[in-house]
Amino acid sequence: MNIPDIIIAIDGYSSTGKSTLAKLIAEQYSFLYLDSGAMYRGVTLHALENGIIDASGTIDEARLKSALENLDLDFRIDGTYIGDRRVEQDIRTLEVSSHVSPVSAIPFVRNYVDEKLHAFGQRKRVVMDGRDIGTTVFPDAEVKIFMTASPEVRAQRRFDEMKAKGQEPVMEEVMKNLLERDYIDSHREVSPLSRAADAYVMDNSDMTLHEETVWFQGLCQGKFGILE
Repeated sequence: MNIPDIIIAIDGYSSTGKSTLAKLIAEQYSFLYLDSGAMYRGVTLHALENGIIDASGTIDEARLKSALENLDLDFRIDGTYIGDRRVEQDIRTLEVSSHVSPVSAIPFVRNYVDEKLHAFGQRKRVVMDGRDIGTTVFPDAEVKIFMTASPEVRAQRRFDEMKAKGQEPVMEEVMKNLLERDYIDSHREVSPLSRAADAYVMDNSDMTLHEETVWFQGLCQGKFGILE
């Protein structure tokens, strides 16, 4: 199937498989994959490692704003980098997950990330996932998808992912973190998580990845009149 030169925005709750679907679409249709969440996680990791977030979770916003002026955060083919250091695994820990929502709610942090994402998006043939891609980052994206699933399914997915990486998660903590992130992301003052009016909703609680890709193909065939 030949998809035209467009931007595909995939938004939704945490652990709905946004990045998995986005990466598969990028691979199958030769699109550039951008993970906006990795950008926010990279900022959060940098803040944690440099004492900008203290033990109580308080963020020193003045120091963070100053740090962003020289933060070399970038996407490469094999993941997310800070300078020459690949941080793809470091940004996926529960500690980073526990702090990323309040960091990403800060307006100047969102501006920092948005500027980077806009630069990539200018070339089109981009698929990007996050929480405000279709509403704020790329409101004119030609295809918008909003992904959701039940909290129980999402918590189990996150638990299994962490176990596979050699971590020792506690289900109660994973669920607590997930629900806290849902609330913060949906209620933040700047660019809250919400479904764009023209987004197509995918509830993948009981869907396989294959079923998700078939759903996406059907969406594009109908929207762009693709007959194959």
